[in-house]
Amino acid sequence: MDQGGRPSSPSLNALRAFEAAARHGGYVGAARELHVTPAAIGTQVKGLEAWLGRPLFHRLPNGLVLTPEGRAALPALSAAFDALNGAVRGMRAIGRPRSLTLAALPCIAQLWLAPRLPALQAAFDLDVTILTRDEQPDYARDLVDLGLYVGDAAPAGCTSVVLARDDLYPVCTPALAAGLHHPDDLAGATLLHDSVWRGDWPRWLAAHGPGALRPAREAAFSLYSLALDAALAGSGVLIGHSVLVAGALEDGRLVAPFGDRAVAGPPLRLVVPAGGEGARLAPVIGWLCGAEEPGRRDAPPVT
Repeated sequence: MDQGGRPSSPSLNALRAFEAAARHGGYVGAARELHVTPAAIGTQVKGLEAWLGRPLFHRLPNGLVLTPEGRAALPALSAAFDALNGAVRGMRAIGRPRSLTLAALPCIAQLWLAPRLPALQAAFDLDVTILTRDEQPDYARDLVDLGLYVGDAAPAGCTSVVLARDDLYPVCTPALAAGLHHPDDLAGATLLHDSVWRGDWPRWLAAHGPGALRPAREAAFSLYSLALDAALAGSGVLIGHSVLVAGALEDGRLVAPFGDRAVAGPPLRLVVPAGGEGARLAPVIGWLCGAEEPGRRDAPPVT
């Protein structure tokens, strides 16, 4: 009870913990989103259930399932938190007009965005924060202005602009390329790739080479930039993404031994959350859509 004898309301933290756990179907995802421990989420939810006098989840071995009471409460809570997040975005736009938060794949942030960042900041005098994430953020909940990801479509609630095509083709040092005249020659090579994009090599080989090829060895890296470093060091043949290897091709450190044999991958997209196309970000979006490094190429040079 409060001082007026009225039943006290549950805490905002408890309501947020329940809403996040309901969306993620468990405490782990909610804890990751809210930057607390799963145990803390569980404690908040149990406190909310005690206040309500009814369970909000059925606890099952493989996760949480909403009770009828939980299902009834979730839509209104989600709408309320979406509205609250929208208000916070508006406040930040007024109070911090020079701030720009970009979420991007680590490799996109390092190899595509970083070379353009000095010019972007010079053009708009921005304080830029870059969040590197393998998965796209929840644009409705996270304070992210724009996203840079490869994909075939924009996430729900967002629009997107295609910044560049992303073609796949083998790349290596000129010294290694001297011994590669046909895709069959890859059987004697070390094939380099990102551990997340394991399907890149099979996809290219199915289109342009022996699909069942067994390379001499493979090397997988947790970051594409590490795979690129290995290719630059002459450690093997990398399955190149045109948006990521353009600089190394332009300055001749890498070449495409099989010329223009490429496979189209999902393009690089600039993701714009709902409302992000407003006056504050419109010039930045336009700049990024036209940003291009001098001499940048999307197609591999024929060697």
